[in-house]
Amino acid sequence: MGKLIKNHWARLIIMTAAAYQIGASIEGFIWPKIFWDFLTKNLDGAAKPVPILQILNLLLGISGLAFEYPLWIFKNTAIHRSFEFRLLFFPLSTLCAALLYQGTNPAIYYLIGIGIYFWAYTEGEIICHEPWSLPRRPRTAKV
Repeated sequence: MGKLIKNHWARLIIMTAAAYQIGASIEGFIWPKIFWDFLTKNLDGAAKPVPILQILNLLLGISGLAFEYPLWIFKNTAIHRSFEFRLLFFPLSTLCAALLYQGTNPAIYYLIGIGIYFWAYTEGEIICHEPWSLPRRPRTAKV
């Protein structure tokens, strides 16, 4: 059996959450609602007159997807190989997704992905290049 590479597993979960967050923010433009409005009406200003929360969710979802896929700007950079950046950036995405009513499921996915990233970080895993960008070893002919 193979060894579980937790950072790749967390990467796939975070990419799913980011794609779901983009969809939730687009749906939030159509039906603006704060998830916590049953407790307080103070947060309604972030979604209803001007869609600030929906725009933040859209930008964070796109940037999370571009960061995890990775987009050519982030590929093979030090920030892309950093667990610390991921453990600081994705809780912000989780908070913004949890505030929007449509974003509660991506917030749960983000929490699971962050937990797995933390697990991988504590076990000493490293984030290396993507498998398709690794250089191939030249084959040598057997004589």
